[in-house]
Formats: sequence, structure tokens, C-alpha cells
Amino acid sequence: MRYRTEGGFCLVSHTRVGPGSVAAFPSRTTCSGSTSSHAIRSRRNSVIPQRSTPAPTQRLTFREMTVDDLDDMASLLGDPEVMRYYPRPRTRDEALGWIEWSRRLYAAHGHGLWLITLQDTGEFVGNCGLTVQNVEGAIQVEIGYLVRADLQGNGYATEAATACCDHARDVLRLDRLIAIINPGNRPSQRVAEKLGLALERSATWNDQKVSIYAGTI
Repeated sequence: MRYRTEGGFCLVSHTRVGPGSVAAFPSRTTCSGSTSSHAIRSRRNSVIPQRSTPAPTQRLTFREMTVDDLDDMASLLGDPEVMRYYPRPRTRDEALGWIEWSRRLYAAHGHGLWLITLQDTGEFVGNCGLTVQNVEGAIQVEIGYLVRADLQGNGYATEAATACCDHARDVLRLDRLIAIINPGNRPSQRVAEKLGLALERSATWNDQKVSIYAGTI
């Protein structure tokens, strides 16, 4: 999928700050007249989709995050256990930046990182979603997920990521997803494998060695 801007196609507005095992701070990239030969593949024309969220699952619901979610997101991103495969936990100001970045993604692309909550109680669980990433010149859509430390081990990451994968295929009409994962993050790798993604290659991304999981959806 390519996103049309004045004078060409914008490959990506911000580098990754979102949920895999490794993250960077937002920064501008440039727009060009064409994408890489490894660019995002879609089964439809290059039209920014209307904003929507994945359908609820048996236990979880999705919604766009807002600044009102700062307390929950700051707690999530500031938790050393949750962020153990990132370079470091995030500050409260960086958590606000994470929310603002997600909101820019919704506006620009129709998708981003969504807040996930328990259907029965509305309790905050974490975030999960689809972000545009530039990996060694290849522009692709990544699925990422972060779940509160005290709620891990309940299958929420897999449940949320499966719903996002279905949304990518059925609503956004994408036919390929990747996951950028720290080589030591076996739990995240298992979630990717349950989605049907397989280890494709190693890469250097944001000055870090990462594993690229990928697959057709």
C-alpha cells in the first residue's frame, strides 16, 4: 500500500516508535515518486482507507488512543518488565509522543496502534496495531503488540494480534505483514508464529540487530 501525497507517494511519515521488541523515536522521512521493489503489497488501489478499528474479539475491544489514555500508556511504556526488549522504558513525555504518533497514523493511513481493553470490564490491557516501517529501504506494514506485565500469559497478545491481522487482510486489503522482533524475545516470536509469520531474515534497524518475521495473510 502506498500513500499519495503532493508530488509522489509518501513512504512513511515517522520511523517506528511502536510496539515490537525494539523502538526508536519518531523522525521525518522523505517522499518519493516510487516505492522500493519490496514495498508494501496491497490488493487494492493506493487510497487511504477510512479510519476503522478491528472487530471485537471474545474478550477484547479496540479503540483509538487519545491523550486521555496517558496515565495507562505511561504506566505500560514505563514498566521495565514490559519494555525489557526495548533499549529502555519510556518517560511520561515519550508516552505522550507515542499517543500523538499513533493519532497521526490514524489520520494519515487509517490505521495505527489501537488501545485494547477487556470487553467485560473496560480494563486497560495494552496496545496492538499496524504501523508502516522502513526496514533497510523496504517499506512494509508491521504488526506490533504490548500487554501489561500483570496480564501477560493469558493469550491477550495473540488474540489482539489475530484480530489486527484479520483487519489488515479483510478491511485494509493487505496481503503481507511483518513483525520486527528482538532476537532474544521468544514470547513475541511465538505470537508472530501463531499468526503464520516465519523468520525471514536478520536485519539492522534503527542501529539494532533485529529478526524480521514475515508472511502472507
